[in-house]
Amino acid sequence: MSNADTRVVVAMSGGVDSSVAAALLVEQGYDVVGMMMRLWSDEAMGGAAHNRCCTPEQMDDARRIADQIGIPFYVLDTKDVFRNTVVQYFIDQHRDGFTPNPCMECNRHIRFDWLLKNAITLDADYLATGHYARIDQDDNGVFRLRKGIDENKDQSYVLSVMGQEQLSQTKFPIGEFPKSEVRELAAKFGLNVESKKDSQDLCFLGNSDYRTFLTLHAPDVMTAGPIVRKNGDVLGEHQGLSNYTIGQRKGLGISFSEPLYVLAMNPYKNALIVGTREELGRDNCTVTRVNWVSGDSPTDAFKADVKIRYKAYPQPALVEPIEDNRIRIIFDEPQRDITPGQGAVIYQNDVCIGGGNIEKFTETILEMT
Repeated sequence: MSNADTRVVVAMSGGVDSSVAAALLVEQGYDVVGMMMRLWSDEAMGGAAHNRCCTPEQMDDARRIADQIGIPFYVLDTKDVFRNTVVQYFIDQHRDGFTPNPCMECNRHIRFDWLLKNAITLDADYLATGHYARIDQDDNGVFRLRKGIDENKDQSYVLSVMGQEQLSQTKFPIGEFPKSEVRELAAKFGLNVESKKDSQDLCFLGNSDYRTFLTLHAPDVMTAGPIVRKNGDVLGEHQGLSNYTIGQRKGLGISFSEPLYVLAMNPYKNALIVGTREELGRDNCTVTRVNWVSGDSPTDAFKADVKIRYKAYPQPALVEPIEDNRIRIIFDEPQRDITPGQGAVIYQNDVCIGGGNIEKFTETILEMT
């Protein structure tokens, strides 16, 4: 099949990355269709707010670029499914004492499920996005998810939820380029978006922040409660568990003979657990909702590198499969910021082989009886 006979739907946002992705595919001769999702945003957050991924200005830019490069452009109403999956997940996870990564949930349920299915209804062979990652096949024909060339922009961490079916129907046109070259390509194509800033923060927060959002939608997670040591000694009062993160030192509002850090959260007792630097950090965690990109679950323990946050450096560890599609990760060195709810993503060299969600620190909770 020639490129001209291959239809690719491009998820457009009006930003530099997706715009260049679309322009590259047109240059390569594909039958390209632009599609932008209209996502949910709480209009109570900062007045007539819009989702940061689909403001009227971004929609105008995406439509203009589609016209400029000569492709059809459609807007897909995704408000309800986005609210019921990604946003509700964010709220529920905070209620359960987790610190979620909603971008991973969006990739799991929205981009590479909802959007991919809608692309297929347009007779598309592929969905393309502006992610910094690469897809290839090994000698056995198994699709691999690889890091983007630009290590500083690599997004394979949030794409670790993908499997063989999704990878076989997806293209990442800019994964082979560093960000600086993507901006140069935008200028070369005359797209007039080369100087646009990258999007930051959670897209559905409108003009506010996540604390204000949770106060409105889940006020119970912003309820004051005790700040305690692991042995149960009460040192003060926190202002809602979701105001704090693992490893946090400043802003605790307590005095002690030495600096204290957030070690864990106990949503069952609405308690913030703190301790000294020596108590901070762990060399292991368990991970649930595990996805193996190849589709094959390993049965034996193996060595790999593991990222515990999007911006963290991969750390060497032993990955041990355990019951109920879970894994135990034992790091070579203690990690300071292992945070329940965040993704633990596994790499071998530049290949992302899978990942899942870090579970609660049950032994810490059990100590507080």
